[in-house]
Amino acid sequence: MSPLLALEFLLLAALWGASFLFTRLGAAELGAVPTAGMRVALAALFLLPVFLVKGVWADFRQHAGRILYMGLFNSGLPFALYAFAVLHITTGLSSILNATVPLSGALVAWLWLKDRPTRSRMLGLAVGFAGVTLLVMGKSGFSATGVAGQGDSAITLLAMGACVLATLSYGYAASFTKRYLTGVNPLATATGSQIGAALGLAIPTAWLWPSQAISATAWGALVAVGLLCTAIAYILFFHIIAKAGPSRALAVTFLVPVFALFYGVVLLGEAITPWMIGCGVVIVCGTALSTGLAKVRWLDARST
Repeated sequence: MSPLLALEFLLLAALWGASFLFTRLGAAELGAVPTAGMRVALAALFLLPVFLVKGVWADFRQHAGRILYMGLFNSGLPFALYAFAVLHITTGLSSILNATVPLSGALVAWLWLKDRPTRSRMLGLAVGFAGVTLLVMGKSGFSATGVAGQGDSAITLLAMGACVLATLSYGYAASFTKRYLTGVNPLATATGSQIGAALGLAIPTAWLWPSQAISATAWGALVAVGLLCTAIAYILFFHIIAKAGPSRALAVTFLVPVFALFYGVVLLGEAITPWMIGCGVVIVCGTALSTGLAKVRWLDARST
């Protein structure tokens, strides 16, 4: 990877890591759904000029229905779920759970597309989900002998469940794209997906819009998460895919929690526990195995 591409890689991780911070600042005043709705609406408006690129509009028009539908699951639903989650758990914890996106993608592809993983990748699925289970047990008040938490354990568990559901939504969108949108210009898919998400969230956003005035801080957070962390980040992501391939681009998932944890500690005063770090390492190792970025050669050799 060239120095310039490595810099773009780090910038993408920094932008996606910051999305949890900006989402938290926006959702604190607007609520989860309006925050997600404004995020995708701003991203869609910013990306509209992409349709002027040769071939992008033609691809979108040909596959509009499927692209708009995919956007609901690739952006609309997961953005709303994460906006809800960061109101009840730390942004760092949300980002660690978000690192399981490739893990969920591999699971959905296996169940739906019959993309059977190797033994090494199956081990990764098991390790990754074990890490998620340990993380949930440690943060929600559950223990080996039962529920040990206080009154906030239920909402904590619900917020963490929202993060896991969001990763499954991403996984479904990825498999849907692979099955129905292979070969479509990625800029058409990226822009159209934001439009689809914005249309899907338009009515709920208007219905749940807060009656009180929105502060400049919240508006700034919305603009940042919509333009920087979504629109520009998408362009960077597809550029990295084009230059370095999907496997290397996917590895950005491992760096996102590092930036998110840093922002949470420095700017929000959030705490990082050894349990979070330990479970995060387990999740990352499982994700690396499940996506094929790391392999256990002797285990795969047994299946050949």
